[in-house]
Amino acid sequence: MKRIEIYTTRTCPFCIAAKALLSSKGAPYEEIDVGADPALRAAMTQRAGGRRSVPQIFIGGEHVGGCDDLHALDRAGKLDPMLAA
Repeated sequence: MKRIEIYTTRTCPFCIAAKALLSSKGAPYEEIDVGADPALRAAMTQRAGGRRSVPQIFIGGEHVGGCDDLHALDRAGKLDPMLAA
């Protein structure tokens, strides 16, 4: 499986939903909590093309977006192939 990175904050319901979807797929992920670290949030924003909201999700180094984007990939049948590649 490709490396999955998900930038989150502790209480974000969208972060929880995105992690639940990844977990349901058996996809291990690295969670990076940006809630208390402005430097980490700045790095996330730069990697995510200026997007400051959480979660921001990267699969194999490719930015896939946030929770809605992740679920849209799943509905379109594109998430499983991304995870398996």
